[in-house]
Amino acid sequence: MKSKIKNSVKEILFIIIIMTIATNLLSLYKAQSLSNRPLNIQSFRLINNTLAKVDKNRPIVIHFWATWCPTCKLEAANINLLSRHYQIITIAANSGDDDTIKKYLNEHGYSYRVVNDKDGTLSKRFKIVGYPTTFIYDNKGNLVFKEVGYTSALGLWLRLLWAGVK
Repeated sequence: MKSKIKNSVKEILFIIIIMTIATNLLSLYKAQSLSNRPLNIQSFRLINNTLAKVDKNRPIVIHFWATWCPTCKLEAANINLLSRHYQIITIAANSGDDDTIKKYLNEHGYSYRVVNDKDGTLSKRFKIVGYPTTFIYDNKGNLVFKEVGYTSALGLWLRLLWAGVK
């Protein structure tokens, strides 16, 4: 009996490892077509109609997501947690009007800053191929990381450290 349980645990761990490797390879493949340009945006108009200025002295995360995206829903708490301490702008794509996005944020208790990309202008500019997609720029506006798919809070935090967060 113990042998069967041990073998089952080994098989499950093997599957998890293989799925993690496959997911990361897929993310790497998808990220290759994303924009590599430096961040040359000075500010973003948020859904609460305020202007969020980009602090060029700090690294910034630009995070594309959608209210209908299951992976985005899994990742949202990570973004929310880090947005309390770091410069993060999220961009809701194909997610309806501002009120729909505000309702979604309120229902889930999220407080991160959101831009509504209603017409897809920002998604096209960054060459988004899937959701969620995350870009991290250093304090000079240079792209340091780009990723398509789920990002853990720890992984995002480590990337921010690499980008120069103090």
